[in-house]
Amino acid sequence: MAAFRAAVELGFRYLELDVRTSRDGVLMVFHDETLERTTDGSGRLGDHTAAELGAFRVAGTEPIPTFEELLAAWPDVHLNVDLKDAAGAEPMARLIEQYGARDRVLVASFSDARRRAVQRRVPGPLAASPGAPLVAAFTLLSALGLQRLLRPWLRGVVALQVPERSGRLPLVTPRFLAHAHSEGLHVHVWVVDEPGDMRRLIDLGVDGIMTDRADLLAGVLAERGAWPQR
Repeated sequence: MAAFRAAVELGFRYLELDVRTSRDGVLMVFHDETLERTTDGSGRLGDHTAAELGAFRVAGTEPIPTFEELLAAWPDVHLNVDLKDAAGAEPMARLIEQYGARDRVLVASFSDARRRAVQRRVPGPLAASPGAPLVAAFTLLSALGLQRLLRPWLRGVVALQVPERSGRLPLVTPRFLAHAHSEGLHVHVWVVDEPGDMRRLIDLGVDGIMTDRADLLAGVLAERGAWPQR
């Protein structure tokens, strides 16, 4: 929560996060499948109850937050949520409804099945980003000018979230952006931590940047008279 709080205090109103489900069905804000890399716990997150996870600390100091804590903390903040497991679809949909957050949550997942499982459970439209297979298909068909063929599979999708490159293959190109925008899709690029790359991508016309360095992105936007946004 300290990292999210720091971004909000800088003026950001869009936060990107990952969620995994505890053994007893509580959505936890956490990226890795296992606990060892970033906490003093061990084993798979999904093998622990929420109460057990509450005893572990990130970097020795911070508890692992729940998705509900984040939803409740800042009612004016939008959340871009990467769902990491199938078990999280039901609790995510329930919490979105409980907090009236349908207009400020975008659900993403590398799995389109997980993403659609959330959308099916939420009455009304819910913004989404597609999984890896659809992104790959769009990239390929876009290069051929045939991205319109994917329209039936992109219903409910509002953004393509991609790295700038996949290996040596550039993904975020002027052609890719033009074709995404022609289909009414935003393009969000992850993870961009260098100011020079941020400037270049903004000039290229991307719609969003995901970064671990919110302070640096705020500085780049301030240079352009677009910050702070308090």
